[in-house]
Amino acid sequence: MAEALLRDLIATHGLPARAISAGLYPSGSPATADAIKVMADRGLDLKAHRSRQIDDAILRPADLIVTMTREHVREVAVADVSFLEKTFTLKELVALGDTVGPRRSTEPLESWLVRLGADRKRSALLGVGHDPAFDVEDPIGGTTGQYRATAAELDELLGRMVALLWPEHRARAVQGPTAQGRTA
Repeated sequence: MAEALLRDLIATHGLPARAISAGLYPSGSPATADAIKVMADRGLDLKAHRSRQIDDAILRPADLIVTMTREHVREVAVADVSFLEKTFTLKELVALGDTVGPRRSTEPLESWLVRLGADRKRSALLGVGHDPAFDVEDPIGGTTGQYRATAAELDELLGRMVALLWPEHRARAVQGPTAQGRTA
């Protein structure tokens, strides 16, 4: 769902970015029926989506790796510890961005990420189980209502992330969705 929502934001705002999702489990699984329905209600089609497992070919060229959970951050760091500097949970990235401020219009992404990570508490990424300060709750196995709640949370967080990364698009990105889909 996050990939579909972010791709929509990228397309809507003509952003110089590309979104690719990957996870910890083997590749090839389709989106759940609830994810397909919830995204269809937002005008986004997940029917052809198939999961991908994280690997070096996906991680290495990425300028920024945004995860849903601390567990994902740890697995990225296990793949290559140097990736940690460009890897954040979505909630962490938004919270740190709110603290240090949006990326300056002429500031390279790498420099902004260094500013974000300056006071980062890497120890906070340790531990097991869900941490609501860092993790987006995975709705798999839950109700359609839980999928809707997760989609709404992702939409809000991704809009804030886009506003932090591309401040010139800030006003449009934080407007959020309309009842039938995104605002243009």
